[in-house]
Amino acid sequence: MNALPFAEWMSAVQGRVENALCRCLPDADSVPQRLHAAMRYAALGGGKRVRPLLAFAAGELSGAPTKRLDRVACAVELIHAYSLVHDDLPCMDDDTLRRGRPTCHIEYDEATALLVGDSLQTLAFELLADADFGEPARQIEMIALLARASGSRGMAGGQAIDLAAVGKPLEQPELELMHALKTGALIRAAVLLGALAGTPLTDDERARLDRFARRAGLLFQVVDDILDCTASTATLGKTAGKDEAAAKPTYVALLGLEAARAYAGELRAEALAELAVFGARAARLTQLADFICHRPF
Repeated sequence: MNALPFAEWMSAVQGRVENALCRCLPDADSVPQRLHAAMRYAALGGGKRVRPLLAFAAGELSGAPTKRLDRVACAVELIHAYSLVHDDLPCMDDDTLRRGRPTCHIEYDEATALLVGDSLQTLAFELLADADFGEPARQIEMIALLARASGSRGMAGGQAIDLAAVGKPLEQPELELMHALKTGALIRAAVLLGALAGTPLTDDERARLDRFARRAGLLFQVVDDILDCTASTATLGKTAGKDEAAAKPTYVALLGLEAARAYAGELRAEALAELAVFGARAARLTQLADFICHRPF
């Protein structure tokens, strides 16, 4: 896939990840059927798969075998899918539309959606624990990395800060901490896990990749905030304008639309600067940073 144009590479990875998810998720007709059908509903058939794409791109940089990257990409995407199911629940963001179709608790019910999130999360760690990454110490490091990115010091912690901040003004450092945890932690994990699946990097290379991932994570959220107030519900596949209606702190609310766009450009430049040392090995990560910055939806 290295020689493919970016759009074709992206489509190929998305298709590969979809097939891998199909294989790793329980069959819908296996007991308990309703839960398994809902898990497949939540994880399959939608989304840009940005986190798996980042894992594959970082894996190309480190020469990782594609079978290892399948596992990494599925694990990260299952954590992401679980977070979306829980975020949409009435006790969280209370949304009815996700990826252009009813959210999991609307299509099924709240109790099933809660169990779907729990089950997708645990399946993610099962995939990493059962894989062959060559060295047990590396495998333990990867499992711990995903756990930290998912828990109270990562995604779940960021969601807690987000819920507590509704209706309250936040300064930019506070907003960046919230999104570095809620959105950025899993994006960072996707990049580092993809790299760890291949040939070990030097300490300097890993530090640069880490800084790239942190800036890319913030970039994703800034662009998400911009799209929330500029794109339609049909384009987004989720309810547009919901953050503003819920009085949530966003980069657009804090900085204004044009300043938020300018900040996105700064983050993109900072992220790409960290990749310069890798040369052509980082071509896909460079393309993905541009995609995140300029994505139409």
